[in-house]
Amino acid sequence: MNILFDLFLTFAKIGLFTFGGGYAMIPMIENNCVERKQWITHDEMMNVTVIAESTPGPIAINCATYTGYKKAGFIGALVATFGIILPAFIVIYLISMFLDNFLEFVIIANAFKGIKIAVGILILDAAITMIKKMHKKKLTRTIMVCSCIAMLCINIFAWNFSSISLMLIAAVVSLTIFMINDAPGQKGGANK
Repeated sequence: MNILFDLFLTFAKIGLFTFGGGYAMIPMIENNCVERKQWITHDEMMNVTVIAESTPGPIAINCATYTGYKKAGFIGALVATFGIILPAFIVIYLISMFLDNFLEFVIIANAFKGIKIAVGILILDAAITMIKKMHKKKLTRTIMVCSCIAMLCINIFAWNFSSISLMLIAAVVSLTIFMINDAPGQKGGANK
């Protein structure tokens, strides 16, 4: 029962004090779940982030669900998911009840301008941390650089191309190279 309470409080704190969605929550989830409590490893965190990006639902919720499931099974997954959702639900519910024109208040509008900058920095921090801890292999670096260039071109030239398609292409390329390297008669396998 103690782990359930700890899961709920940890993810409620993350949900309450993190603005900007899933990418902005990644550093806080990693700090709490990987470094401080050691509920999951960094590799698991990276894998969950990739899988969470590829599956329906917000990244932070999927990360909370995975961590909760790993620590306490199905009930743990429910408790962790509820913990990360509840604070945002309460805040949005209160705002909708009492403040019809919430962003028309000058002080709140100015606060959100600052929050936007902080969210951008948190997302950049998450990206840099993941890049630093990424496996240092030619294939992973090549896919990362090509994906970054492709996303930059898509944004600069306003091409109508889904980021999901880009992830699927990267997955197919990686899987194809993995299968070629692990084919019978190949020495070294996927370690190249």
